[in-house]
Amino acid sequence: MGLSAKLLLRQSQSLVMTPQLMQSIRLLQMAHLELEHFIDEEIERNPLLERSRAGEDAALAGVSADSTPAESEWQEKEPEWSARSISERLDTSLENLFPDDPGTHDEVGPTLAAQWKSAAVSAGARSGPSGGFDPDELAAGRKTLRDHLAGEIAFAFKTPLKRAIAWDLADSLDDNGYLRAELCESAERLGVEESEVAAVLAICQTFDPPGIFARSLSECLALQLRRRDRLDPAMKVLLGELDLLAKRDFQALRRYCGVDQDDLIDMMAEIRSLDPKPGAAFTSATSDLVVPDVVVRPAHDGSWQVELNPETLPRVLIDRTYYAQISAHARNQGEKDFLAECLQNANWLTRSLDQRARTILKVASEIVRQQDGFLAHGVRYLRPLNLKAVAEAAGLHESTVSRVTANKYMLTPRGTFELRYFFTVAIASAEGGDAHSSEAVRDRIRQLIGEEKPAEILSDDTIVAMLRQSGVDIARRTVAKYREGMNIPSSVQRRREKRALASVGR
Repeated sequence: MGLSAKLLLRQSQSLVMTPQLMQSIRLLQMAHLELEHFIDEEIERNPLLERSRAGEDAALAGVSADSTPAESEWQEKEPEWSARSISERLDTSLENLFPDDPGTHDEVGPTLAAQWKSAAVSAGARSGPSGGFDPDELAAGRKTLRDHLAGEIAFAFKTPLKRAIAWDLADSLDDNGYLRAELCESAERLGVEESEVAAVLAICQTFDPPGIFARSLSECLALQLRRRDRLDPAMKVLLGELDLLAKRDFQALRRYCGVDQDDLIDMMAEIRSLDPKPGAAFTSATSDLVVPDVVVRPAHDGSWQVELNPETLPRVLIDRTYYAQISAHARNQGEKDFLAECLQNANWLTRSLDQRARTILKVASEIVRQQDGFLAHGVRYLRPLNLKAVAEAAGLHESTVSRVTANKYMLTPRGTFELRYFFTVAIASAEGGDAHSSEAVRDRIRQLIGEEKPAEILSDDTIVAMLRQSGVDIARRTVAKYREGMNIPSSVQRRREKRALASVGR
């Protein structure tokens, strides 16, 4: 068979993802902070984009966001620096302020006016956003763990060598105050004997807060109990068996410690009063607050009002006036192409942000419609829901709904929830009715375990039987998986703990 070259004409369809289309898809799944960071980068690259500050600009300049105020409108008016005006403002005469100044009865000269003006400017710089006194600026900075230990190390050690060892150990502390370095490593690093490092560590372990410089949880608790003079032999044995304490094996603990049940309960109460993370009080890390993207409120007609949170809506404007000005003075074709590209990207961004907001609102409205029972009556009425059902009802693709619900939150009368919280697995009904939501089943398991009595601890099989009586067809392994996911111990561990607590009337 001979080989030959042929020229064929073939027609086919394919989906081409342009860079702008890919960026629009990315915008859908961006969280609020990610979106703000992306918009800031676009504003830096594109001179035609600017933030919309309708409320702030109108309050300060008395103009709309679309207008371009004159430069004089943004400048602060020069005050009248006369003796009368100053006296009226200060409610006193200038003789009381400048008794030795011969020019106080006359108009204030340029030098004095400049001094007053600079003082007013510096005072305004120190004032708060409302122009008044801001007490937060006088608040002392948060004291770190290193700052706290600096004073104790300076008073505890007299020689430079011991101070150097103490500082090396302090640099090896984690945020919770635990020592995460081996003594041999510090000794090798400083060129000293390991016994010297151990001696310095023993002194450092007496510092405040109690438990600092510990190398394990048991040592941290032991240091605090020694400070309270409560580290007896039975307590030392209990600290060595923290694994049994976590498993709530009280019978084995009583046997190892050689104490009765009442003494064991007292020892456990003593341990609960200790601080397992003594250095955490000095950490300055702050948790980020969740800002909801969608707000749901009850309407007057009994329905639900769904709206986007204005705080999370990016306000971006295209400065077409500036575009007209600079395009008229473009010197070559390269500058004109650059301006045309900036205008095209700006138009695309504003349209993409508008489409993103509309899509989020459409998906959120459909979720509220599907989960009306949850909003009205609680988690027990949460319906099983998947992405496909919402996509078909909203007229969107399933992947679009998946991107919209990623990292988005909804504020409801029952709290703030992630949008994906409302998508739960369906559990079949034992009576052939509607399926049950897995989240509603978890809440039911949590309630059954919370209401159990010390003498009637519910096993997983018993919970399965009770759920089937209420119409939930569920397997035992599923109950065990849900229970472990909620950090609820087994029936054996719960029986030991509740009987021990009930014996002392707790």
